[in-house]
Amino acid sequence: MSIVLKHAKIYTGDEVIADGFIRFDREIEAVGPVADFRPLPADEIHVVTGKMIVPGFIDVHSHGGYGYDSMDGDPDQIDKMVNLMSLEGITSIFPTTMTQSNAAIDHAMQGIAVAAERNPLIQGVHLEGPFIAAIFKGAQPEKYIKDPDVDLLDRWNQLSGNRVKLITYAPEDAGAEKFEAYCLANGIVPSVGHSNATREQLLESRATHVTHLYNAQRGLRHREPGVTGHAMLEDNLYCELICDGFHIVPDMIKLAYEQKGQHRLELVTDSMRAKGMPEGVSELGGQKVIVKDRQARLESGNLAGSVLRFDEAFRNVIAFTGCDVNDAVQMSAVNQAEEFGLTQKGKLLPGRDADLNLLTRDLHVDTTFSLGRNMQELIK
Repeated sequence: MSIVLKHAKIYTGDEVIADGFIRFDREIEAVGPVADFRPLPADEIHVVTGKMIVPGFIDVHSHGGYGYDSMDGDPDQIDKMVNLMSLEGITSIFPTTMTQSNAAIDHAMQGIAVAAERNPLIQGVHLEGPFIAAIFKGAQPEKYIKDPDVDLLDRWNQLSGNRVKLITYAPEDAGAEKFEAYCLANGIVPSVGHSNATREQLLESRATHVTHLYNAQRGLRHREPGVTGHAMLEDNLYCELICDGFHIVPDMIKLAYEQKGQHRLELVTDSMRAKGMPEGVSELGGQKVIVKDRQARLESGNLAGSVLRFDEAFRNVIAFTGCDVNDAVQMSAVNQAEEFGLTQKGKLLPGRDADLNLLTRDLHVDTTFSLGRNMQELIK
């Protein structure tokens, strides 16, 4: 039996179909204008007039949510966590680690690997730290920070089942050149983040991605472009944006959009354990976090990840930049799929995985389908 959604405005990632239909089971079987629709005997048809269909969102930077954290290393909890995130429209996710002891990262990698065997939403791992600059540690515990270490990275990659797809590091640190070579030889995208690198240093780097643009990095100055200026100047760099309005004020999100364009920006949540939970005291990497007014902060006042839902980021980037839904689709799914080689994801095309979101007129998630499964029904 195939599901058919009819009379929706469909954003495929390539085109916009004003009055369309999509037929899918585990994979997408057909998509096009309703005028071309011909029912089949096994079709389960749903008329969804007034709603939109977009590709499932891809979050390449998320530590946790709903009371769970990737660093806990519990496969059952990680499985529950990513399923709950599907209610935000996320259909592919890179559980993200943080700067911690070697043993803690070992445990996290092993737990994610087990969870990934059973949960297809897990499409990779983002290793954020510990190879970062202490001066821009943000909410990362300084005592565990170290220089880039290929042997450690290789160990963690193996423990994850070779699932590391993205690593945040400081390219100015000793050993970065050898480290980058390992990444590129093993299908890992090197991302500059939590870094004090100058533009001169970055021009020698092989990083092709920027972790949470503007945040925890050498900023733009009139005599030194820093990480932020380098990101703005280099057309090949993909840049993450945390569109909660707190990590980056709306005007600076608009500036990044106008400078970089929709083809090089990627929405992320950088969410932590407290997302989806009542405000109050939470935890990140063994550190006390206070969540108040939709912001998560350490006792020092540093932002400690976010409590941002991905569908909220999707709405916010439209509100903050004035971009259209098609551009938001590019930044929430298409770019991530292309950058990380997720060839079955990111667009609504025949033969690709049936990862899609049915959105209301005001861009809230009505239903998320992951490999054709109705996630709202699956995790009731």
